[in-house]
Amino acid sequence: MTDFIIRARAAEQAMRDVFPVTPLQRNAMLSDRFGADIWLKREDLSPVRSYKIRGAYNAMRKQPDQDLFVCASAGNHAQGVAFMCRHLGVKGVIFMPVTTPQQKIQKTRMFGGDQIEIHLIGDYFDDTLAAAQTWCAEKGGHFLSPFDDADVIEGQASVAVEIEQQLGRAPDNVILPVGGGGMSSGVTTWFGDRTHCLFVEPAGGACLRAALAAGHPVSLDHVDTFVDGAAVGRIGEQPFDLLKNRHLSDVMVLSEDRICVTMIEMLNVEGIVLEPAGALSVAAIENVQSFVRGRTVVCVTSGGNFDFERLPEVKERAQRCLGVKKYFILRLPQRPGALKEFLGILGPEDDIARFEYMKKSARNFGSVLIGLETSKPENFVRLFAHLDDAGFTYTDITNDETLAQFVI
Repeated sequence: MTDFIIRARAAEQAMRDVFPVTPLQRNAMLSDRFGADIWLKREDLSPVRSYKIRGAYNAMRKQPDQDLFVCASAGNHAQGVAFMCRHLGVKGVIFMPVTTPQQKIQKTRMFGGDQIEIHLIGDYFDDTLAAAQTWCAEKGGHFLSPFDDADVIEGQASVAVEIEQQLGRAPDNVILPVGGGGMSSGVTTWFGDRTHCLFVEPAGGACLRAALAAGHPVSLDHVDTFVDGAAVGRIGEQPFDLLKNRHLSDVMVLSEDRICVTMIEMLNVEGIVLEPAGALSVAAIENVQSFVRGRTVVCVTSGGNFDFERLPEVKERAQRCLGVKKYFILRLPQRPGALKEFLGILGPEDDIARFEYMKKSARNFGSVLIGLETSKPENFVRLFAHLDDAGFTYTDITNDETLAQFVI
């Protein structure tokens, strides 16, 4: 443990040759809301807008004679490696999933320039990882794991070194997003039993929780790539070895829609742009608000590489999560005045966002797909009560994932 502390401190000092300390900012809104002293460790403000540059640099600086590095990444590790390839004047071959947001691909190209080449392979990160490892075994080069590497973990631990220096002490709690486990294991190891670390994963990629439940790393049957920075189907062996004694009760799993609520709030209220994985730690506070009340809490905002073309989807998911937007199918009688009767039931705060109706003259009823937005969830209680009283037949499909894929 002492050796790890020494190496993590040395890694943090080495970072200063590349970029300044990322800010640790007290957030008044969150502190007031949850009755705690809440700070944000702004890794979204690093040169590549994520903490991944730390592990990449630390691992690469320890290979001074290597001139070719190979990696697989859902985006942020790729940017860190690309940035360091140009900085160190070495070559890089970067494998990324085909589903990676274009913003992350473009930024990787921008950071690496002529020093790198990019291969888009696989729908999921684990497929991309296998392809990168195979290429490296056949062609040569040093493989840089995004998380399953002692030097990478050590570099990510520099986040904790900075937190303690900036705060002047170890915080009571640190909330850490988990993907492959590189940062969470590094930060946890640095703080030891001085800080209670809490972990948060997206529902579509809860690989730490699955590993703790099984007692060893396991591969998830399915991974939802929406939270691309944490969409990992199997936690790393080395990170898990450092986290294996953690309690399941310290691991939170959040729905992707809930994460969207936090992304929208942080953008609209605080002016902070966070990608889905970057919002995980802030979104998790609500789940442990009684536990953190009165404590000093640090949330690591791990990344801000957000493609604004995804903003409409994020807003949509956030509204559905908050209960202020719903979709339903209405059976509308095919008689004069039926539509006017329905419109008369809508309240002053109800706004039609979608309306699709196909009149079929051979039938007495037509099906209408309706999307409604309103200001507060209880407006839908009133609306549906009035629809029942008026004898309308309808089906709420807001949370029907199968139908949503086709009609929403």
